[in-house]
Amino acid sequence: MARQLFGTDGVRGVAGQKVTAELALALAAAAVRRAAPDARAGRPQVLVIRDTRESGTMLEAAIAAGAAAAGADALLGGVLPTPAAPLLIARYGFDLGVVLSASHNPYRDNGIKFFGADGDKLSDAVEEEIEALLAEPPTRAGGPIGHVRELHGTLEDYLRELHTRFESLDLGSLDVLLDCANGAAYRAAPEIFRRLGAQVTAVATDPDGRNINAGCGSTHVESLAERVVAGGHDLGFAFDGDADRVLAADRHGAVVDGDELIALAALHLHERGALPNGGVAVTVMTNYGFHTAMRAAGIEVATTAVGDRYVLEALRERGFALGGEQSGHIIDLRFASTGDGVASALLVLEALGGADLADRHAMEKLPQRLVNVPVPDRDAALADSALADAIAAENAALEGRGRVLVRPSGTEPLVRVMVEAPTEAEAEAVTDRLVALVQSVAA
Repeated sequence: MARQLFGTDGVRGVAGQKVTAELALALAAAAVRRAAPDARAGRPQVLVIRDTRESGTMLEAAIAAGAAAAGADALLGGVLPTPAAPLLIARYGFDLGVVLSASHNPYRDNGIKFFGADGDKLSDAVEEEIEALLAEPPTRAGGPIGHVRELHGTLEDYLRELHTRFESLDLGSLDVLLDCANGAAYRAAPEIFRRLGAQVTAVATDPDGRNINAGCGSTHVESLAERVVAGGHDLGFAFDGDADRVLAADRHGAVVDGDELIALAALHLHERGALPNGGVAVTVMTNYGFHTAMRAAGIEVATTAVGDRYVLEALRERGFALGGEQSGHIIDLRFASTGDGVASALLVLEALGGADLADRHAMEKLPQRLVNVPVPDRDAALADSALADAIAAENAALEGRGRVLVRPSGTEPLVRVMVEAPTEAEAEAVTDRLVALVQSVAA
């Protein structure tokens, strides 16, 4: 059965419409039945954490109720970055983890994603089985129920893991600006940077339930860039709503995306013999210049579909440890099994070794243009034969010089049009032609 609810990063949509309390309750009960049927000792133990959206507490209560109704104990960890989930699962031996977040989406959206006892996000196949269970009647009516309680000290647990990993990193001479997106990193990110000695200026650290990602964070990194220059900071980092991704800006206000951040980390680790199996994993969105730089350094590159779960699969299959996406979603398996924006920012600083981010020379980017085109039906638009022919023709014209990638968003009603070409003008021209055609066939 094909997945109807789950996208590339859990179930996501408008809270109260698609992502309802009723759905959260049912999903939690089904997930306990499928993903944690045999607890390690007694009742299954389910961790629940969330970001700062106003719908988070509603969904938290529903998830806890569903888990308890299925016979599990629900432990509420409060507001934490998504990457805290696998770390806490490993620390406390949870059987299942649930993260309530819509990541970089507006506050009206929310999402539900599950992590297994191994700390990994559940596979596509398991998510399909959970969906199938939603159509079946409950099997524990009248049976034992679980408990719901708060899990205290989770923020400190997460900070302790970060500090242990980066305890040798001395940021005493660094003046850094952090944009926390009014999201899950609003406490954790400034605190760990301060503990490591940095002079920290933090913005977007006053969440009110509705201002998450609103004109701030990694989806509005241009704001970070302007603030870095205006404040005379050495550099800045911007996280997204659940802090599983990060983008940067150097002291001149130049934005540094995930491709460059991964390149910096890869070269750093490779030079020190700390890049397992000498390779990295990235997605089809990664700039061609990244591949050129890795080739020159003798680093193998595995390319995957868009989505951190596919990057993780490639890392495991190849025995690599480092990978990620242009969006700033970076995985370092030496620390955790999911993207961690805060840890990634610290890894970049470790890679720089005190050097200026503005002087980076990790890769030369090919001019790239990316446009998100709103469509009523993304699959129908991409099934159009005229669009397919146009994409093929543009790719043929750019062969050996660039490329075209047109794909559906996994989380939003969008078609993403990406073009890489030798010049900005050519990239823009090809993009404009394809965007116009997508809009035409979707009308």
